[in-house]
Amino acid sequence: MKPGLLSYGTLFVVSIFALPLILSQPALAALGGDFASVQADQAKMKGTIRSSQTQAYMVHEIASPNRNVVREYVSSEGKVFGVAWTGQFRPDMRQLLGNYFDQVSQSVEVQKATQHGRRPISIKQPGFVVEMGGHMRAFTGRAYVPDMLPQGVRAEEVR
Repeated sequence: MKPGLLSYGTLFVVSIFALPLILSQPALAALGGDFASVQADQAKMKGTIRSSQTQAYMVHEIASPNRNVVREYVSSEGKVFGVAWTGQFRPDMRQLLGNYFDQVSQSVEVQKATQHGRRPISIKQPGFVVEMGGHMRAFTGRAYVPDMLPQGVRAEEVR
């Protein structure tokens, strides 16, 4: 074998180790991410998508067969500044929250440790806001990045 060239066996071994890293990347349509994978989210949920345009942003509503609905709010720059959900089951929070998932998980654990009983979760950090609650067959929530809200858009519009 010539120097600098990889054998087929080496390429196979490298691809086996690289594949899980590639597949484990979060969906790009996650909070704070790019618009590019809204259709991937639709495929994962096995749902139908309906999009609507406002003056400042686009809303992509994905409805799954199990009656869960996820709305992704995308700015004109193509960035997901907010997500909201309702339904019988919690959606894949890692997929929806993307890079914010770990921070949210830690904040939820702290909040649960300081609160007694069942209560809605409300996390207001400088970089993101998450509100969620409900019970089996009636989950609801929303998350948004305040600094990414398009000009003139109020946080209450993410619902």
